[in-house]
Amino acid sequence: MSQLLSVQNIGKCFKVYASESRRIASWFGLQMNPCEEHWTIRHASFDLQSGESLGIVGANGAGKSTLLKIIAGTLKQTEGNIKLNGSISAILELGMGFNPELTGRQNAIYNLGIMGHKNKEILEIIPEVEKFAEIGEYFDEPVRTYSSGMQVRVAYAVATAYRPDLLIIDEALAVGDIFFQAKCYDHINLLKKQGTTLILVTHSMDQIVKNCDRAIYIKNGLIELDGKPAEISNVYTADLVSKHMQKNTGLNNAEKQSETPNLSNASRDEFSTRPGYRKEEYKWGEGGARIIDFLINVNKQSYPPIILSNSLVEFSFKVIFDEDYDDVIPGIILKTLDGIVLYGTNSFLIDSSNHPISTSKGSVRVFKFKIPLALNTGRYLVSFGISSGPHSKMKYLNKRYDSVIINVEKSLSSLGILDLMSKFEQKA
Repeated sequence: MSQLLSVQNIGKCFKVYASESRRIASWFGLQMNPCEEHWTIRHASFDLQSGESLGIVGANGAGKSTLLKIIAGTLKQTEGNIKLNGSISAILELGMGFNPELTGRQNAIYNLGIMGHKNKEILEIIPEVEKFAEIGEYFDEPVRTYSSGMQVRVAYAVATAYRPDLLIIDEALAVGDIFFQAKCYDHINLLKKQGTTLILVTHSMDQIVKNCDRAIYIKNGLIELDGKPAEISNVYTADLVSKHMQKNTGLNNAEKQSETPNLSNASRDEFSTRPGYRKEEYKWGEGGARIIDFLINVNKQSYPPIILSNSLVEFSFKVIFDEDYDDVIPGIILKTLDGIVLYGTNSFLIDSSNHPISTSKGSVRVFKFKIPLALNTGRYLVSFGISSGPHSKMKYLNKRYDSVIINVEKSLSSLGILDLMSKFEQKA
């Protein structure tokens, strides 16, 4: 694969001046010191190869949209360089580039013209744009009469009317209905197979994991991590939960760290002695409880190297509590190796009548989930977690994500991941 995009030390600074006249004077090269500088993105560097797909995640205000606008050429960077070897098409902000007084058709023609296509080419492709957007007679109505979902339909159809070398999508598909989202992602996969490079920004970690080969986590205007989507998803989720906990409790990071107890000899981490344990697991939580051991049992066999599909599997994990709790909630998640969540549940969702589950400081509990593993042949990740309190004030005590790999085998596997145990009949 050849290199399509190179982002080198990109930064954007927005300056605040004491007066409007001083700001205007700065446009003409006069030395006017701003009274305030705000860097929304800085020191951003990465390369993308042709056909590669990159997910970008981060909290609101992290600098994601600023970076995308610089790459798309709609915003000038303060520092750094962008090198793009090919065509680019971007859906950045809903309605961006659309004149609300013009019809969808007129806006499509106008935007395709701006993208450099000739009038004859545009008139030939417009019927395909109209067909893909699927908004019927509204295509010839003013855009101001459109819903947000209708706008994104036209925007996506225009952006992909001609296959771009680089396609950028910034959260736009989130406002579309689920049927159009599915249609777009199917189309995106087709474009990727044809060689289009994708940059996708979304708060949906499932979409990042499913559609991207790689992911970048932007935090406070800096690239925090660049790696596999499943890894980035775990780190980003943990940071969001940590931020939520700090907001609800008012504790800063130092206070939270001082609250987290150290592992003693009596409650040491025993995971490393178990078959299937992964050193790549991701551990996080507020503290107050620790998952110290687990057991996977099938037909009285512990830690089986192979689990036959549709077997009733017992997933147990042991927790030691360092505080008293009135209501704890153990949970479990099954994922593909790529990080796509297949199934997740907890004790409250299964049987709320068993709640509240109270625990005391120093106590040890074993929690067990019995799951008929209706999966096709493959390797799957198991995650364990223990939380406390009602959903609105949930405290995530200890999470151990992607801790265990299980191997499932099925004599005759059907297509896909799940085995829905279909029945077939034939009548003359």
